[in-house]
Amino acid sequence: MKRITALLTLFLAMTFISCKSGKTVGENPFFAEWETPYGVPPFDKIEPEHFLPAIERGMSLHEAEIDAITSNNDAPTFENVILAYDASGKMLSQVELIFGMLCAAENTSEMQALEEQIMPRMAAHADKIRLNGKLFERIKAVYDRRAALGLDAEQSRLLEKTYRSFVRAGALLDAERKARLKAINEELSLTAVKFGQNLLAENNNYALELASSDLDGIPATARDLAREKAEAMGRKGKYVFTLHKPSLIPFLTYSSKRELREQIYKAYLNRCNNGDEYDNKQLINDFIRLRTEKAHLLGYPSYAAYVVDDEMAGTTDAVYGLLEEIWTPALESAKGELAEMEELFRKDFPEGEFASWDWWYYAEKVRKQKYALDEEMLRPYFSLENVQGGIFFLANRLYGITFRPIVVPLYHPEAVAYEVLDVDQSHLGVLYFDYFPRDGKSQGAWCGNYVEQTYEDGKRVAPVVSVVCNFTRPAGGNPALLTLDETETLFHEFGHALHFLFHDVKYRGLAEVEGDFVELPSQLMENWAFDPEVLKQYAVHYRSNEVIPKYLVDKLRRSELFNQGFMATELIAASLSDMDIHSITEYEPFDPMAFERKALTEKRGLIPQIEPRYRYPYFSHIFDGGYSAGYYFYTWAEVLDKDAFEAFRESGDLFNKKIASDFRRKILARGGSEDGMTMYRDFRGKDPDKRAMLRGRGLLNEPEPSGEGRRSRRRNGIRRPGKLKLEPIGKETANLI
Repeated sequence: MKRITALLTLFLAMTFISCKSGKTVGENPFFAEWETPYGVPPFDKIEPEHFLPAIERGMSLHEAEIDAITSNNDAPTFENVILAYDASGKMLSQVELIFGMLCAAENTSEMQALEEQIMPRMAAHADKIRLNGKLFERIKAVYDRRAALGLDAEQSRLLEKTYRSFVRAGALLDAERKARLKAINEELSLTAVKFGQNLLAENNNYALELASSDLDGIPATARDLAREKAEAMGRKGKYVFTLHKPSLIPFLTYSSKRELREQIYKAYLNRCNNGDEYDNKQLINDFIRLRTEKAHLLGYPSYAAYVVDDEMAGTTDAVYGLLEEIWTPALESAKGELAEMEELFRKDFPEGEFASWDWWYYAEKVRKQKYALDEEMLRPYFSLENVQGGIFFLANRLYGITFRPIVVPLYHPEAVAYEVLDVDQSHLGVLYFDYFPRDGKSQGAWCGNYVEQTYEDGKRVAPVVSVVCNFTRPAGGNPALLTLDETETLFHEFGHALHFLFHDVKYRGLAEVEGDFVELPSQLMENWAFDPEVLKQYAVHYRSNEVIPKYLVDKLRRSELFNQGFMATELIAASLSDMDIHSITEYEPFDPMAFERKALTEKRGLIPQIEPRYRYPYFSHIFDGGYSAGYYFYTWAEVLDKDAFEAFRESGDLFNKKIASDFRRKILARGGSEDGMTMYRDFRGKDPDKRAMLRGRGLLNEPEPSGEGRRSRRRNGIRRPGKLKLEPIGKETANLI
């Protein structure tokens, strides 16, 4: 996963091994003012047992604050209702942020039990607030008089979002339906906990143990990692490969042992689908049964309709329209890629049938053949230290900000921290990085905050942000050498970090943006990752200090559309399967795997050589990660990010400071102060045009103007011109992130 904000499933974990300092037994750091540098959490003092008492006290304080609003005998006003509500629950919110971020980075059986206890109580508390009739009555009284209140734009937006969030939470339901909704939400919260815990166990339980004779084709970096993993497991002399991507993908890409590629890939595909204690298929049924019933209670035909109604897309038809338009050319492009690979496959297996576990291996062969490019020859230029330096360079070039290493409490010994300084050298925030996989860490990569940007007594409270990844560890005495995908991922997550760091939002209720807008800042940053000018700054050989040579940069640029059909197909396949399962209007027990096969293979012609990026039993994004009926967010935002990058291209300067300043001021700093489309139009001066996205995917043929010197720009796709119509546009929404 390339993005997690407040959507993180709240998994708890803390193993503060080397970060401990002496403390008094019973002392709870959440009950006192933090005396830490830059206002970071006192990770050196926080223990797992502190969370439950802190959450309980936070809920109690929140309830008292709500009681003060509802028992106020004065007439409801913007100040004594909306602003009072916006300021309530700060302690609970702070504990939740830390709880949620730490749980995803490390987990223990002790804390899993605690999580099962806490999450239903948190869901019940949220419902107790949102379904409070007296509170909603006062909110509605202010909302109904909004035209006569003389509110400014931000105040009006806060009022609208507050009112709408209560309606979407069920405030208009009668007592019986409210009671049922509460029960559904509590059950959903526990179902999400169990889903995530099962997946974590499956990820950690698998190990492919091999001898040196089984390693034909595996590059040195992957071998070293496998040897060190085996030694850590007490299996000296062996090599262990796991389902974590830094181990799995190199094996699928380079191992010449087809039967072993099949074995590990099937293990990956069948996580939580083995009929054992970690099987998630019944939980998936529970999710869909409960979510469909919830949607009906709230007046929607399906859960997808409920979710999308609050996003930029507005309707499920708009989502399907975009996904289906990309699906057809993407699948055709992927079939063309398969045809190229099958020529090589037939030389090795004349009577064999190309399978999904063959794709990475033969795609790499095609890349070497067509572009004389081997990713292993690039990795020495992408050491983690240099890539991090590259993103710092880019941020400074665009926005003028700088980064300074600092000594602060760490939640894990492998984390590092930086102070972020604004153009005028004032404090902008703190940024943590946590790069490598470990048993207690969820898979993927994400960005979130430990302290949110707020205002206290008119003064900006700076955010504390964290980027968490699962990158290739250092091995064999070498530094961590990243793949191209890992490099791009760091640029992506750093884009989220900038969004948090640049926030300058007056009201807490305006911090969040629509789900299908939130990926814009992150995906925009990816556009610079492999730009030649940026590469010159950070792609330096870790041994020779040689800047990446031009011939390699040229090869990289020529291969930029390599395998794009496959990548687009697996992405859109997952997005469609997410939409389909959440578009169920009447629940009946079903087999998730049969449903997936019908939705993708039978209905849309997905070829067996490509699996969706995520299959239901381990589709954490949509079941315990906050992206239910929202995996399309990445594709919707890709239209925006590619169009936004065109603004830099059109200016003739990819580091145009004025455009960057506009992007910061009109989008990054504003949070959800306006709806996403309004902010985007304000920045770009027009509606987004999807052609840039289609070009970037290699799915658009644009004929040059007729006449002498006309040059074909045909790429491996079909023509899909026209502007993306994001309907309904200008819609005022509450946000779900």
